[in-house]
Amino acid sequence: MRQPENPEIQLVEEAGEVTLYIAGVQAMQAWEKELMYKSADLLCEYGDTFLEIGLGLGLSALRIAGNSDTKRHTVVEKYQQVIDLFLENHSDPLLEALNIVQADIFDYVQTMEPNSLDGIFFDPEFAPGMLDDRELMGEFIPQLLRGLRPGGVFIPFFSVKPVLIDRYIRFFNKIVVIKVPFQTYENTNYTNDIKHGDAYIQCFIKDWTS
Repeated sequence: MRQPENPEIQLVEEAGEVTLYIAGVQAMQAWEKELMYKSADLLCEYGDTFLEIGLGLGLSALRIAGNSDTKRHTVVEKYQQVIDLFLENHSDPLLEALNIVQADIFDYVQTMEPNSLDGIFFDPEFAPGMLDDRELMGEFIPQLLRGLRPGGVFIPFFSVKPVLIDRYIRFFNKIVVIKVPFQTYENTNYTNDIKHGDAYIQCFIKDWTS
């Protein structure tokens, strides 16, 4: 199972609301800014060399690369059109620490140096069912985590429910959770019909013995 090769991609700005659509799905909306910033700031507490899977609107990418301690932040994005839309909306010279790579993460992960990263921010727009495919994730996530140094962190997309994200728990023994208030757009359809409240950013820490 892989992501679609040539989905329709649209960036829609309407009445002050910004939505990135991939294959007709709301991949990201600009109301997530504070959550992306909180996630990015937490990631940056753990070092200076990072990887992000999924560019989206680039909110977290710019925040991580713009941190004064960040030396290198690589973002892997499968779709060139997503990259092009980001570059069109950020015409100023990009931050020196930021490196955007157009690649399929399932291919890119094979090239990663072991123990070379301090943190991974994981927010890809996978095809429906991929993240819930236990066998697929059971093979992929350990490959990805090999790139993390012991003590490094893995931060996935936030949860709007106060439960640990089951698909990742089996790979970690230590987890830090922070709570952040949020308010979606009225048309947001990817938060389980929860429009406001507290979101939970979950920071999974790789064992020193791994």
